[in-house]
Amino acid sequence: MRDKLMNDIMMLLIGNGVDADALKSRLIIILDKYEVTERCTEVAVVNENDIEKYVRLFLINKRVAGRTDNTIRHYRDELGRFFRETQKSPMEITSDDIKLYLATKEVRDHVSKVYQKNMLRVISSFYQWMVKEEYLLKNPMNKVDEIKTPKIKKSAFTEAEIEQLRLNIGDDVRLMCIFEMLSSTWCRIEELAKMKIEDISPDHESVLVHGKGNKDRICYINARAKIHLERYLSMRNDNNEYLFPNCCIQVGPGSGFTAECKKYHVKLYDWWKVPELVGSGHAEKSTLGSRLRVLGNKSNVKKVHPHRFRRTGATFALRRGMPIEQVSKILGHESIETTQIYLDISEQELEQAHKKYV
Repeated sequence: MRDKLMNDIMMLLIGNGVDADALKSRLIIILDKYEVTERCTEVAVVNENDIEKYVRLFLINKRVAGRTDNTIRHYRDELGRFFRETQKSPMEITSDDIKLYLATKEVRDHVSKVYQKNMLRVISSFYQWMVKEEYLLKNPMNKVDEIKTPKIKKSAFTEAEIEQLRLNIGDDVRLMCIFEMLSSTWCRIEELAKMKIEDISPDHESVLVHGKGNKDRICYINARAKIHLERYLSMRNDNNEYLFPNCCIQVGPGSGFTAECKKYHVKLYDWWKVPELVGSGHAEKSTLGSRLRVLGNKSNVKKVHPHRFRRTGATFALRRGMPIEQVSKILGHESIETTQIYLDISEQELEQAHKKYV
């Protein structure tokens, strides 16, 4: 059994620049101190009702706490994968089971540290709830170390990139409105997709945004965004309640979308001007994001995606003197620490600020 364990360890490490003979010698010395037995890995008979019961109660708790459908779905899927892999009841899981699960996902499935950290966050939330509700006395997560991931600060757009993107929008009124609303309000793309016209103030200078976790906040519309918002709204002739409605015809090859636009004598990106083509719901966030990526390619600006507008807005505001507490509130963050990750502040700017204030 000792030899089999050594061979298994060496097979994992061979090919990573490891000296096999030296490794084997050291393993012999180390393992001599231990009694080695093989762990039984036969599939256990798990009471499926236990898993379903506790996961269901946990998800109900999260629903009552105001978590969104996407968050609930993420919890359900992640816990499902975890319990299918471990083949144990939630009551029988140990810290070793959790560590083995993480190691298996990393070695076998090649998942990143960031993904592992997200998995662990879900498992941790589940077992915190189990202990709080007194289904368990001890939390198996207590002996599982936190996964550390490199904190990579992502860059904001430069002012030149913003102008380059703006110039390439051309006469696409709807895209210009999307672009300016993201630039001004710093809202998430999902929040923009679900934004209703009635949530915009009568003077078109602010909007009530329904954020993550059913938390509302006010975001503000600057003069440039207001002009393009009003221009866009003045061209709307439909009864859809959303700022950016969906199309009632599937957009894509063979869908008939192009023919319909020709029928009404409108450009493909102006379909929303025809009431007969406007659906009853809101645009998908993926649809809005796709329009922005196409704009980025056309403008030769890299990494154009909706979230980067939030980072850019927050960074520009901080550079111009807005207190970070106010930046955080407009972004809808619960903590300033989250906001700090967003900010694209250079070492040179920090040095100048230090000289100014310290």
